[in-house]
Amino acid sequence: MMSYNRFMSKNNSYGRVFLAALVLLSLLVSCKPKVQSVSTTEARPASVLFTDSAGREVTIPAHITRLVPSGTLAQMFLLAIAPDLFCAISSAYPEDVVEFIPEYVLQLPVVGQFYGADNLNLEEIAAIGPELVIDIGEPKDSIAEDMDAISSAIAIPAIHITATLQSTPQAFRTLGKILGREEQGEALAAFCEKTLSGSQELMAQVGDNKKPVLYCLGQSGLNVIARGSFHAEVLDYLTLNMAVVANPASRGTGNETDLEQLLLWDPEVIIFGPGSVYGTVGSDPTWRQLKAIRNRTYYEIPFGPHNWMGMPPSINRYLGLIWLEKILYPEYPVVAQFDLYTETATYYRLFYNYELSREGFDKLTANSLGPGA
Repeated sequence: MMSYNRFMSKNNSYGRVFLAALVLLSLLVSCKPKVQSVSTTEARPASVLFTDSAGREVTIPAHITRLVPSGTLAQMFLLAIAPDLFCAISSAYPEDVVEFIPEYVLQLPVVGQFYGADNLNLEEIAAIGPELVIDIGEPKDSIAEDMDAISSAIAIPAIHITATLQSTPQAFRTLGKILGREEQGEALAAFCEKTLSGSQELMAQVGDNKKPVLYCLGQSGLNVIARGSFHAEVLDYLTLNMAVVANPASRGTGNETDLEQLLLWDPEVIIFGPGSVYGTVGSDPTWRQLKAIRNRTYYEIPFGPHNWMGMPPSINRYLGLIWLEKILYPEYPVVAQFDLYTETATYYRLFYNYELSREGFDKLTANSLGPGA
């Protein structure tokens, strides 16, 4: 500093050039991007008032650059529309599906989820410093109080956006607007609307001739996704879901039952959850009492990076619609006109920015097109 003062005291052109260079250098340093740091002294972006699906008026930044999902459902939506805005994720991805996920997302801290595992780490979220926490999916009875509790605990706004099978297109448009991703939000919404439109056309043709189906899961295959549960939306829409129980479970593991009850339902088709008993039922004398097993009309739900039919019940269910239509109603014109691989590859490109090869598709659906397919 002493040499600088002596140099500048000469008040000559060299000093003025040096000063200009010093100012320019300081500006360049101050403009260097900051990675995963939040300064409380920095000016916050302009705010807007947003009314979420719980009817809460929440002040959120007009320009959002850092967000955290409240759980896996929200993580799936946000990965499709704005993965670059993540500063943390709610749950890690298992090794067998990381090929579908951007590398930088895999490196982010895991902060847990508010529902399900109920292990959301609010202290860590506060330390990371997102501008917004977003919850997406099924609205719980306590949703407004839950979001208020998060906001109060960490002084960061938290919002809920309801996303059922039917309302997912609107959810993507809402996300596109608040995240500044209108083009991607519209593309995702349009895909979902096209899929739903095709399903509606198919169901109008099927009418009362829906296939009687059971969705069996668990290590023994004796849990069912019951009619009327949030996890059964796709199943109830496309099929005659035979699993009618007094209290449908709102969790992904479904309702526990027994083989005697399965035999009473005796569906025409059974779909098994990934990791269940699909591989052994064909040679099991007990399971072969069911006509779906004897007739070889049973299938394993594709998995990667999530179960296509749910668990969690999020955007993956649009793949479930396409797949289930193809295996249950291939003779109907609206189904016959689309190719399952082409539609699946389009989905992976749009929702995961991933180019799915034919070989990759065959691997995903190895047990999903029927025994011996």
